[in-house]
Amino acid sequence: MQLAQLNIADARHPTEAPEMVGFTGRIDAINALADRAPGFIWRMVDDGPEDGALTLRMEGQGPMTLVNMSVWADIESLFHFVYKTAHTKVMQGKRDWFTPIPREHMVLWWVEDGHIPDLDEAKAKLDLIREMGPTPDAFSFAIPFDVDGQAVTPQLPKKDCA
Repeated sequence: MQLAQLNIADARHPTEAPEMVGFTGRIDAINALADRAPGFIWRMVDDGPEDGALTLRMEGQGPMTLVNMSVWADIESLFHFVYKTAHTKVMQGKRDWFTPIPREHMVLWWVEDGHIPDLDEAKAKLDLIREMGPTPDAFSFAIPFDVDGQAVTPQLPKKDCA
């Protein structure tokens, strides 16, 4: 089994606005970092001229909602990338670029090896965690489940990174 993740964010400004450069100007570097990260398997990209980091949209979300979806070998690999790499430093500015989403904006779920999730599947998982809270079918870093559907005590490194 492999770990799929969806993360959405509501941009404060259009992605081409100067106010977003602190985020948009770093997308390529952060995506390249993810692509090389231990445990990284796949990330969703658009078929257009851009790689999708700023152009993908999910049904039922507004035009300012940005979508990120990827697949990782395990929860520890994803957690390390999110909280222990340059990704963390970039996201320190998220309040400047994104409005708070008052409910879950990230969801994790297990997929069969080699399965590539699509946005419909991801939206269903996001809807599930929003409706039911964390379950073996849709969960978060805070309340993870193992591949057998058992809730586990998070064995993740502390978030504090230099």
